[in-house]
Amino acid sequence: MKELLHEAARRAQLYVSNIHQRRVAPASDSVARLEHLAEPFPNEPTDPREVLALLDEYGSPATVASTGGRYFGFVTGGTLPASLAA
Repeated sequence: MKELLHEAARRAQLYVSNIHQRRVAPASDSVARLEHLAEPFPNEPTDPREVLALLDEYGSPATVASTGGRYFGFVTGGTLPASLAA
């Protein structure tokens, strides 16, 4: 579990550190790539590192960059460290 949490933190830190180089709204091709996640749930457990990698690879690029200073959208709540991590 400790290694998985470190990997999640590493990926989150990379996401936040690159937020200013990203578009605020996701590109249409990034949103289209979410189709990769549309598959039936497996019958057997999946390695959590695989799940984390899939969510980061396909999900992260399709998010709105609301943690960056260029986001002028709706009031979505605070970005305190706890809410950002969640």
